[in-house]
Amino acid sequence: MEIAQTTMCPTCHQTVLPSYYFCPNCGAKLNAPPLSTSIGAQAWLYFFSLILPMICYLAVTKWQGFKYYKSADPKTKKIGMIACGLLLLSTVFTIWYAIYWTQQEIQSSVSAINADMGAY
Repeated sequence: MEIAQTTMCPTCHQTVLPSYYFCPNCGAKLNAPPLSTSIGAQAWLYFFSLILPMICYLAVTKWQGFKYYKSADPKTKKIGMIACGLLLLSTVFTIWYAIYWTQQEIQSSVSAINADMGAY
């Protein structure tokens, strides 16, 4: 008969199994639970990656793309790679659009100034 290996909770010092994510006695976090690879979790991560350019990432740290990318599980790592790619594409598009919009506004202002100056 094989005896299950046990460890001690660092908070309450009760015996716990190594597979536990939380201590059943005190609720302390023992191990990080695996990241979800469900379709809903993927869809939310990809959507968040598209609408969250890198600039906003600095202010909003709830994005988990890097956590997925650093995972040892190949499926989770692939999800992280896709999310990082979408974030990069979104950032490049946002920067390009900001530059394009700024140039259009400057051109419009210059044209309006030239039209006003031509009237005098």
